Amino acid sequence: MSAMPWCRRLLQRLSWVLLCLWFTGCGGLPVIVPDMAVQRRPVQIEGARGPLSAAQSKAILERLQARGAPTNVLDRHLALEEALVGSPLVAGNRAQLLQDGPATYEAMFSAIRAARDHVNVEFYILEDDEVGQRFRELLLERQRAGAQVNLLYDSVGSLGTPKSFFDPLREAGAQVLEFNPVNPLNVRRGWNVNQRDHRKLVVVDGRVAFLGGINISSVYSGGSLSRSGSRGRSVSEQQQRQRARDALPWRDTQVQIEGPVVAEYQRLFMQTWSAQRGPELPARDYFPALQPQGSEVVRAIGSAPDEPYSFIYATLISALRSAETEIFITTAYFVPDPQLLQTLQDAARRGVKVKMLLPSRSDSSFVLAAGRAYYQALLDAGVELYERRDALLHAKTAVIDGVWSTVGSTNLDWRSFLHNQELNAVVLGPVFGARMREVFNADLAASQRIDPAEWARRPLKQRLAEQAARLWSWWL
Repeated sequence: MSAMPWCRRLLQRLSWVLLCLWFTGCGGLPVIVPDMAVQRRPVQIEGARGPLSAAQSKAILERLQARGAPTNVLDRHLALEEALVGSPLVAGNRAQLLQDGPATYEAMFSAIRAARDHVNVEFYILEDDEVGQRFRELLLERQRAGAQVNLLYDSVGSLGTPKSFFDPLREAGAQVLEFNPVNPLNVRRGWNVNQRDHRKLVVVDGRVAFLGGINISSVYSGGSLSRSGSRGRSVSEQQQRQRARDALPWRDTQVQIEGPVVAEYQRLFMQTWSAQRGPELPARDYFPALQPQGSEVVRAIGSAPDEPYSFIYATLISALRSAETEIFITTAYFVPDPQLLQTLQDAARRGVKVKMLLPSRSDSSFVLAAGRAYYQALLDAGVELYERRDALLHAKTAVIDGVWSTVGSTNLDWRSFLHNQELNAVVLGPVFGARMREVFNADLAASQRIDPAEWARRPLKQRLAEQAARLWSWWL
């Protein structure tokens, strides 16, 4: 028996022992019972004026399937979504993928400039840099023009942003709220610094919503690196100089949505505002009558750590288990729990083509090392792993069977599923799915596939670093 496998097994066993000891009494992820994914009741879809009739819902499903989706696959995923999550499936939406910061900021800023009634903003990171200042000035201009601005930002994610940055907004009449303040003297509810608002959301006039992985930061505009990094971690001056030398453009994805489902994102914003005990929002037309804008069926899914379990996690696990042909996943931070790891392995072993696009470089080398500790188990099961070159991958997307797609803020790690407020869109249908596959394949062309044989020969020092980082999976 060689020393390498023995060393790896010993480290893995020690890791699990320590995890069990450290995490006893801590929150866990739900066990998703397979029977939850096979309910066969008719799918109910909502439209601009409320729930559609069974006949109308059936007609929408038939039209979606007629566009080229495999028989029963779309219906299966639609039924799965209906069974698992309380928020409605909403028809009549237009969903547009936005790649990277420049395209996202152009579309988002343009929508804000056209705001007449209100702009609701929720971001993990809002930095006091060139992009942040442009964003603030745009919000100020709208506030002064009569459109109410309500802004919610995370205390840890925006830790490097001085409080004075928000003063002009407050003075102009905007409502500004800090999520879970780090300073316990400023809390409005129970203090839990580990629970963060990782969402990225803008809702304009209750008619258009933007969400995904892109924060308000200059890292997205030209490849320059920020002081805080995408997770709000402080870094030393030496680290900043090193990052400046190794600067990479950030690769991320956002989605712009118009149509009746925007009201669901508006409700999620207001739920968070209320849970944080923010001041009463000024009266505005937050829920205007919404007309159909397209043909996409969309579900808005939000999750919060004080809920019984993550709706996003539950729907993802069940969608993966229902996959029949392919699973394409892009994620910036990959530190899976045992159930997610097993679900991906099982899918590959039953013949589903599973491809995962992961970063080759990260703003957190510790998280990157922890994720790589799981590569071997996935490779052994037949999962294809790729690492994106020449960019810092920050996107969080998936497309399954070409008909089930998601874009949002949720990473595939314990932090997103247990500790963070997250926000995703699930879009059902082959048209949006085809666009998602196109973007995924373009990223794949700029990536390096992990060769299983070469990976098995990686140095012992790297293996030890991976297992050491894996010990902290629950917190990462």
